[in-house]
Amino acid sequence: MTLTHPEAPTRRLAAALLACAMPLASQALELSDVAREGELRFLGERPDPGAYHYASRVEISPDSLTSGVVQITTCHHQLDPNAKIVITFNPQRVQHIEMASTEGVERAQVQDHRVELTQVQRGGSACINLTSKALERVDDTTWRLHAGPLMRRYLDGYLPMQARLAFHWPEGLLQLRSTAPQAQPGVAVSSSSSGAALDLVFAGRMTASLDLVRGTP
Repeated sequence: MTLTHPEAPTRRLAAALLACAMPLASQALELSDVAREGELRFLGERPDPGAYHYASRVEISPDSLTSGVVQITTCHHQLDPNAKIVITFNPQRVQHIEMASTEGVERAQVQDHRVELTQVQRGGSACINLTSKALERVDDTTWRLHAGPLMRRYLDGYLPMQARLAFHWPEGLLQLRSTAPQAQPGVAVSSSSSGAALDLVFAGRMTASLDLVRGTP
């Protein structure tokens, strides 16, 4: 998933947007909070609490272990006010996209492997259902689940964002072996016999993965 604002048609307009729109994104943000291209920072504390956050729920079935296909619901909350926001997905993995719900959005349209939101009000939200071939078989006993890349792109940099990635499977089907990124400030990992979760706060372009093995019968 990539969350982007429309590109500015001129460099002068881009500078004006940077000066005027960043306080709209969050009154607490400063230019030093924006990650540069190629930079990824995990944040122990979010500089703009209550601003945009992302959540996803991935459903893994027994058939997913063979097909690699999982069902995903993604939600974008507390969107920044904007005439147009584009949410893009990985065309190599995503097989189907449909809108589940919107609030504070005049129009939501699926175009190829992206969703375009127009006339987004402050605090708006959008939830999207996906079918994705995101589960890869590593060997006879291990599967790797891919998530991302996740980013909140703004002009030439990336704004901080918060993401909760939840993964669910039938009781005892799988168990979590490892995650990338690993637990650290800005990355919290939890797991059970029926699922796992990553809670992240970061700025930059972030890709996550989970290595899963067969659960204990």
